[in-house]
Amino acid sequence: MLEGKNVWNKWFQRGMEDRRIGSRTVYTFSDMKKSFYHILKETAEAYPEKIGLCDNWDRSYTYRRFLQMVDNLAAFLKREMQVKKGDHAGLLLNNGMEFAVSFYAVCKLGAVAVPFPTKYREPEVRALADKADLKCILVSEDYKGWTSVCEEAGIPVLFTRDEEQEYGFSYLKLPDAPKEEGVGELTDEMILMFTSGTTSASKGVVLKNYNINHAVMIYQRLLELGPEDKTIIPVPIYHITGLVALLGLFVYLGGTAYLYKRYDAKRILESVCRHEITFMHGSPTVFGMLLDYQKDFPRLSSIRTLACGSSYLPVETLKKLHRWMPKMKLQTVYGMTETASPGTVFPYDAATSIYPGSQGKPVPGMELKIVDEEGKEVPDGTVGVVFLRGANICEYYYRPDTPLITEDGWLDTGDLGYINEDSYVFIVDRKKDMINRGGEKIWCTDVEDELIAIEEVRDAAVVGIPDTVYGEVAAAVVVPKEPGHVTQEDLKERLKTRLARYKIPEQILFVEAVPKTPGLKTDKRRIKELFAEKQMDKREE
Repeated sequence: MLEGKNVWNKWFQRGMEDRRIGSRTVYTFSDMKKSFYHILKETAEAYPEKIGLCDNWDRSYTYRRFLQMVDNLAAFLKREMQVKKGDHAGLLLNNGMEFAVSFYAVCKLGAVAVPFPTKYREPEVRALADKADLKCILVSEDYKGWTSVCEEAGIPVLFTRDEEQEYGFSYLKLPDAPKEEGVGELTDEMILMFTSGTTSASKGVVLKNYNINHAVMIYQRLLELGPEDKTIIPVPIYHITGLVALLGLFVYLGGTAYLYKRYDAKRILESVCRHEITFMHGSPTVFGMLLDYQKDFPRLSSIRTLACGSSYLPVETLKKLHRWMPKMKLQTVYGMTETASPGTVFPYDAATSIYPGSQGKPVPGMELKIVDEEGKEVPDGTVGVVFLRGANICEYYYRPDTPLITEDGWLDTGDLGYINEDSYVFIVDRKKDMINRGGEKIWCTDVEDELIAIEEVRDAAVVGIPDTVYGEVAAAVVVPKEPGHVTQEDLKERLKTRLARYKIPEQILFVEAVPKTPGLKTDKRRIKELFAEKQMDKREE
């Protein structure tokens, strides 16, 4: 077992101690504020005239103004919509000031924010609304008509207006609210975030104030960020990375964050140059899309730190980013909604380390162990299931069918990994995605790394597909740099010198882009469907 407090330098842990918070004893910060709202208030007092947020149309807002907007909307929600502590407030809002103000206003009232993915379609929004027990919902004008189910159920809906022209709640003409303290304690629920949309496996993760506060504070320490830093939020703000690891983190820092409504790789790179952005946190997909414009932006001199999480970052992509920005450090992150974002963080630049494929070490306040199918810990170097326990792990799911954690507090992540002799953690696959080829185990990440290292390959993803002889075999979708310049046979031949024969994909399907989920993760379910459709087409011929 690895304990974060034992694998990180004590300098990163100053002001941390074992604390009793609710029913848990956790290793966390002694000076933790009660909530995100209390953090915002402290930042606004320290940096009142500093630009905190800039919106999609380059309108800027100081921390003093941001706090006043939050106070005003909180007063409106309390007075007109009767939102009180513990109520669920839905947020179907774009990356922008409307989301940021609404989120912190809900936090001030001690209510629970329920972010809705803006990439969902109307039926998905309706299904999520049915699960969330909403007191009210705040909705962008872009999604009018999608929330009629809420109105029919008597749930108040507050729409934005004219977002392109002004702050979307300006039309309410809210007077400046009197100064009131935020309602909230460390043990209060703050976020209800559903992990799997409308599927039967959808889980509502409940995060409390102390979970997310610990997350932003530990990020600040390990990524070594400060008030001089600037970032862009290039990922959906309703995901845990956007909400906690970017918006919440930069409000805590007193830094500056640029909120862009849509992901546009070229625009982001233009902004990096124009605004001298110093930090970005995104998924491998985000950074892969930025690499497509490397020739147009040969130097990004302001970037000093990148963080990459959400899914596995291929080593070849990591090296390409380092060659592009040789003076920056890239710290890989492993986490999930249940960990309020950070589970492990690479302690320095992963690209120049001897373990570039590692996800780092468990953060201070986190414990990690690798277990076998019987729940027993395995020796270092042995692949098993990753279990986590710590300060930023949620305590329970919303109306769960199964418990979130074991009786002694461990979360089963569903991921497979191992710990090496230097206490670095490697995540090799999702347990459900591991390929069992006649008893031989294949980690998809191993095969994907080797495919992406081939010069003619832009991107690739590997899944298991049914096989009458071996049960299942590896198959890959590949995005070529130039269509027609490489064949299945070419790729298989090159892999023979890189991989054991049983790991080489039996089938390779060339695609324009690797299918992604709304959260920009590889959609392995859809990839399997592509191979099933291909097999069906063959039968019909």
